[in-house]
Amino acid sequence: MHSRFLTAFSALPAALQAAIQPLLDAPDFHGVLRPQDVAQLKQLTGLDEDALALELLPLAASCAVATVSHFNVGAISRGVSGHWYFGANMEFLHTPLQQTVHAEQSAITHAWLRGEEKLAAITVNYTPCGHCRQFMNELNSGTAIRISLPGRAVSTLGDYLPDAFGPADLNITERLLSPVDHGFAVAGDALQQAAIAAANNSHAPYSQSYSGVALRSQSGKVFTGRYAENAAFNPSLPPLQAALILMNMSNEALETIQQAVLAECQDSTLSQLDATRATLKALGCEDFSLTLVSKTSV
Repeated sequence: MHSRFLTAFSALPAALQAAIQPLLDAPDFHGVLRPQDVAQLKQLTGLDEDALALELLPLAASCAVATVSHFNVGAISRGVSGHWYFGANMEFLHTPLQQTVHAEQSAITHAWLRGEEKLAAITVNYTPCGHCRQFMNELNSGTAIRISLPGRAVSTLGDYLPDAFGPADLNITERLLSPVDHGFAVAGDALQQAAIAAANNSHAPYSQSYSGVALRSQSGKVFTGRYAENAAFNPSLPPLQAALILMNMSNEALETIQQAVLAECQDSTLSQLDATRATLKALGCEDFSLTLVSKTSV
């Protein structure tokens, strides 16, 4: 079991401890529960899905990187596929607070990067802020996605975000988590190819400034992230943060990034370059390069 789970694990009910320990002890546990895992946990604990997700929140919150606030928030997104995905807030020293990742963003992006195509529910240990409510409104689940909080009845995003502003107000039909492929030609070395592939699957229907990031860690593993744009602009999630979410959920320290590549459109409306370089530098990564792809290939 990864050491960050130990304190939260020790506080879980005994039945849940016994049921989930084999999963946490597995070397390939990266914050994802498969449908068969969820079914077994329900059977062994007698909990329904909503109650089980609430009980598991302390484990998700253990994944927080709360270097500024020291306030851990955990979230679990539940896909229509039956998979569950952990998420937690992430903060980065010596960077602007705008680079922060909220727990709901983490759990949703984690699901997206693992191939989930739609979410049914999200469970979080604190009330979603307005930023996160707006981020969730970009999802193809719409305002019908269920939100579960400790000590409250399950509600929908529509209950938390009445009279919502979203993609439809800007005549945008594309939604976050729906599969897309922007058709950029994949070229270059392995890390460049991974970054371009991520850009191909990014969500940027408002600016068409598609971008992706690929990171190689000290262990040799590669983590990719895609840009996730939002109708309200500010809740948009940069591609670097998406890759850092995946890296964190894979139990790799963010300070072990050895090499990074950003792929983005040439002459695009927006650029992730400066913010990506600055955040990587704060994390100790100096080996960073930019790969440009042409909009004409879309």
